[in-house]
Amino acid sequence: MIKKHFLHTVLTLLLMGCTAVAQNKDAVKFSETITKDNAFKHLSVLASDEYEGRETGKKGGWMAADYIRNHFKSVGLKGPVNGDYFQSIDMVTYGLSQILTVDGQPGEPLKDFYNMPQSVSAKGFSFNTNDVLFVGYGLTKEGYNDYEGQNVAGKVVLLFKAGDPKGESTSGTTSRNASSAFNAKVKYLTEQKALAVLAIDPAMDNMPDNLKGYLLSEQMVMKTKENMDRLNTPQGLAVITIGTTLANKILSAGNTNIDALKKNISETGKPASQNLKISISASANKVEKKVRAENVLGFLEGSDPKLKNEVLVITGHYDHIGITPNAKGDDKINNGADDDGSGTTGVLMVAEAFAKAKKAGKGPKRSILFMTVTGEEKGLLGSEWYSEHPIFPLENTITNLNIDMIGRGDKDHATDNNFVYIIGSDMLSTDLDKIGKKANKDYVNITLDERYNNRTDPNQFYYRSDHYNFAKHGIPVIFYFNGVHEDYHQPSDEISKIDFPMLAKRAKLVYFTAWELANGLKRPRVDKNEDGTPKN
Repeated sequence: MIKKHFLHTVLTLLLMGCTAVAQNKDAVKFSETITKDNAFKHLSVLASDEYEGRETGKKGGWMAADYIRNHFKSVGLKGPVNGDYFQSIDMVTYGLSQILTVDGQPGEPLKDFYNMPQSVSAKGFSFNTNDVLFVGYGLTKEGYNDYEGQNVAGKVVLLFKAGDPKGESTSGTTSRNASSAFNAKVKYLTEQKALAVLAIDPAMDNMPDNLKGYLLSEQMVMKTKENMDRLNTPQGLAVITIGTTLANKILSAGNTNIDALKKNISETGKPASQNLKISISASANKVEKKVRAENVLGFLEGSDPKLKNEVLVITGHYDHIGITPNAKGDDKINNGADDDGSGTTGVLMVAEAFAKAKKAGKGPKRSILFMTVTGEEKGLLGSEWYSEHPIFPLENTITNLNIDMIGRGDKDHATDNNFVYIIGSDMLSTDLDKIGKKANKDYVNITLDERYNNRTDPNQFYYRSDHYNFAKHGIPVIFYFNGVHEDYHQPSDEISKIDFPMLAKRAKLVYFTAWELANGLKRPRVDKNEDGTPKN
């Protein structure tokens, strides 16, 4: 008994010694500023109503950028963009200037007519005509042909956007099927070299708020060569949607109207195609406006003369979706406390911890770039810009740790929020996967949920946050994520619903993983191809 007890004690002491070796005491010491209180301090500012939902290119987004820059500066990080903390993005918005006149009288955009923004190229379009061809429903099928005996080449064609010659209801038709059917009509008219299409849509008379909001919104675009080439590509014939008032005005040139034509076609089963002598002119042009948008970068140079040339990048997007004027209820501001105020807060706290370590002479061997990016909600724009215009060479970038939503949980973890989803961890590098999981085991002990850690996940989370713009360049990544909840992209994503202890714990996981990466003997080896197959 005594001998067994002695051996047990020795084994226990040895195991305790192993634990002590696994945990770097300096790493633990400087993690102490990553707390729920510090998280609240930052997030209560970033997710406040004053910041108006932090939309890219808007006042609230600029305020957030200034706040982050000031924090980076205050903790001693350097501005790596020629001494500045802002990496400006060549971003513009395109709005539409559109005109449609019938018999010399101008219509009112969004009341009488509209153009879909994506259907107008940067070069725009314009036309004038005194001859409009009405072709009913624009259909060709057995026993019925709206185009029989008609030549549409060079003509402005007027047609019903949807419907059936028999007058049958199309209310059960899905929007996707209706869109596909209309696109088929446009394709036919394009092939027949029509000049333009005027599509009659009674739904315009009571336009849904979401469609009106979309048509009023300006298209945000990065001015890359690829985007400019795409925007300058002609979009084919002009397609203008018109309401019933304008349509009846055009049809009056033939002494008829919408109801009479539909009744005639339905009762006779024959087309009512005809030429209408009336003057119509139209034009649409994209109006470009420069947008202030920037990534915010704080740089911590490594201490090792050789390894400091290698850079670990830690990211979170600070933008959100701004204000939704037609949101239900009194609250119209999408504060984005979780998405991604929580991730941005995590970056700020991890940056402060490493900055304090460096001031104490315990800084990382490799350099670390802390970067909060903009335009994620517009299509991962800020991280895409950085990946195409890197401040530090991508070949020297060892890993990207991306934090996007770490302040909440989801229904699958309703009873235990001590978890985080990790995505991408083993997609490109077996080494990175091992390092991240060991850091968790040694320091944090959060449940690592990998259910979304694959390329075929229906949610496509691997492709939906900023890490992907590093992964597509062959840089290993880990995406930290708490899942989607009922407040996702809603004004109800408020700070009052944040689990601050878990926000801090997840941020610590990122910090300890970063500590191991920044101080390891070797950078994570990329041993997998983009499709996950082993490298030769």
